Amino acid sequence: MNHFHLAQINIAQARDSMESETMKGFVDRLDEINALADKSPGFVWRLQTEEGDATSIQAFEDPNLIVNMSVWESIETLKHYVYKTAHVELIRDRDAWFSKIKTVHQTLWWVPAGHIPTVSEGKEKLAILQSNGPSQQAFTFAKPFPQPNTEHTAV
Repeated sequence: MNHFHLAQINIAQARDSMESETMKGFVDRLDEINALADKSPGFVWRLQTEEGDATSIQAFEDPNLIVNMSVWESIETLKHYVYKTAHVELIRDRDAWFSKIKTVHQTLWWVPAGHIPTVSEGKEKLAILQSNGPSQQAFTFAKPFPQPNTEHTAV
């Protein structure tokens, strides 16, 4: 039995508001990409409003800084969704919609199975990765850490 799941947060600096012509190509694909995540093997949960996406959740002072969070059964299932499905097309085209962020903009961490991370928790994990680099507390695809020993908690 899997005692831990993988949580992820990533933030993106939109070039304009979600209602703008600049962001139309991204916004037009949100329902498709979110539905793809929802039915992907290993998917557990994603941050969303009643409308089904998270672009209107204001986690930061800048309204164009959007947040995405989700929980997956493993690093492998998240990595497959991100890089081996239609989601990769959004990564390829991201420069049309998003400006580069010079600080840490994505992190991964282990959570006990059943735990739903909060936006505050995700922001804290971004800060930990920014301050300390990859560790068991917050890491990246490039420098992953294994699930914790089941006698310890990851939150």
